[in-house]
Amino acid sequence: MRRALHAEWTKTRTVPSPLWLLLGTVVATVALSAAATSVVTCGPASCGDMTKLSLTGVQLGQALVVVLAVPVIAGEYGTGMIRTTVAAVPQRATVLAAKAVTLTGIVAPAGTLAVLGSLAAGRLLLPAHAFTTARGHPALSPTDWPTLRAALGSILYLILIALLSLGVATVVRDSATGVGIVLGLLYLVPVLAQVVGAPSGQRLLRQIGPMSAGLAIQTTTDIRSLPIGPWAGLGVTAAWAAAALLTGGLLLCRRDT
Repeated sequence: MRRALHAEWTKTRTVPSPLWLLLGTVVATVALSAAATSVVTCGPASCGDMTKLSLTGVQLGQALVVVLAVPVIAGEYGTGMIRTTVAAVPQRATVLAAKAVTLTGIVAPAGTLAVLGSLAAGRLLLPAHAFTTARGHPALSPTDWPTLRAALGSILYLILIALLSLGVATVVRDSATGVGIVLGLLYLVPVLAQVVGAPSGQRLLRQIGPMSAGLAIQTTTDIRSLPIGPWAGLGVTAAWAAAALLTGGLLLCRRDT
């Protein structure tokens, strides 16, 4: 395993695209979060969820995580390098595990910077839009458990999206197809939930969609109104990632490269 991890880390750090995509994830996440918190105003009736609003950018940053994660293995199929990889490490399950660990290791710090930057933007910008202590909205603080839970959950969510992308890419073995499938799962399911007429159908789609369920972790107010609880929702995203990795791992071990 150590040799496989070293090989994957070498591949990652010797090409510029992962670094730029990680930086892009941080910038895009913080920028969208700042934009969202700079245009909203706390009204007399309802002010909304400050923490969730401040973490809006995760919905955009995850797309760059997908674009980063899919080529980790699909790119090797495209260039034929996968043959060299499995020749150097014949245990194919170890290959996939090493890629998953390496991917987690680079997405986690980027996700942390993105989430903390988003919360900092919310803490700075929201008070100017009537989100004040006088109106029952103290400044965002990571020492507050609901905010801390939303922050940690958002970081875990980005990691799970990366692992889901890796699993799907292992199944389809093509970067463009893999990115399209994962982005479709993330963004089309919430759209379908909006157009489905039956309330029960809308609720079900929000409960099983990897994004709509997973991002429930960001909610800190009116939790009982959610279709699925915060940790249960993140568990749904984890189940998607686990299923994709398991399927990809089985196919990787059984198929010819």
